[in-house]
Amino acid sequence: MSIVSLLGIKVLNNPANFSNPYEFEITFECLEPLKSDLEWKLTYVGSSRSLEHDQELDSILVGPVPVGVNKFVFTADPPSPELIPASELVSVTVILLSCSYDGREFVRVGYYVNNEYDNEELRENPPAKVQVEHVVRNILAEKPRVTRFNIVWDNENEGEMYPPEQPGVDEEEEEEEEEEEEEEEEEEEDEENEDDDEQEEEAEEEGEQQELEAQEAEEEDEEAAEEGLDAADQHAGEDDDEPEIDDDGAPSLKKQKIEMDDAQTPQDSQ
Repeated sequence: MSIVSLLGIKVLNNPANFSNPYEFEITFECLEPLKSDLEWKLTYVGSSRSLEHDQELDSILVGPVPVGVNKFVFTADPPSPELIPASELVSVTVILLSCSYDGREFVRVGYYVNNEYDNEELRENPPAKVQVEHVVRNILAEKPRVTRFNIVWDNENEGEMYPPEQPGVDEEEEEEEEEEEEEEEEEEEDEENEDDDEQEEEAEEEGEQQELEAQEAEEEDEEAAEEGLDAADQHAGEDDDEPEIDDDGAPSLKKQKIEMDDAQTPQDSQ
């Protein structure tokens, strides 16, 4: 919480010549007694390309600051034109009005400033060398840009700027995070197991398919073998001649060889 709140700023001499001083009527509220003074500062941005051309026009210490609403007029000198690049002297720039407490800035107000010549002829045909005496400034007081910063005041310390630790809440959050991590791990394991099961099922299906194909091949081979045996039996049955018997009762080798040749002949012809 800010102990000092900016309530309003009124630009007094606007528009004005470039060389005239700046004047602001500042209103602020102080909620608690302050040990130190408030430092108000006005900065002129000389170039949009480099900070080297920024000029601190003036600064003032306000204090001791009483509790309640306070008002004062802040007057600052104009910038030095020789410290501003000639190409950016007659153009749009920015001024920054800031306030700090104990070296810590807590509020900053920015205004656009339009610098131009005071007559139409110079505006249409600007001279090679800037004629500062004919330059007028116009502060866009209706559109300030206010930026606030959190700082440590007298009744505060840096630890109070952050929320205190809450052991019970922190432990619950840690437990919830652990449970979420465990659930994520379980989900990952389940997905991996599902992938493994699918792979096993695919492998089993492939194995069964291979067995079926092997069985079908065996059956085809058996059928082919049976067909070959049947054909051989048919050819062998066509010749019913009995083999000649020698005197000792053994079949004749000559006749046996002929029978073998006769049995092979139909197969060869096929």
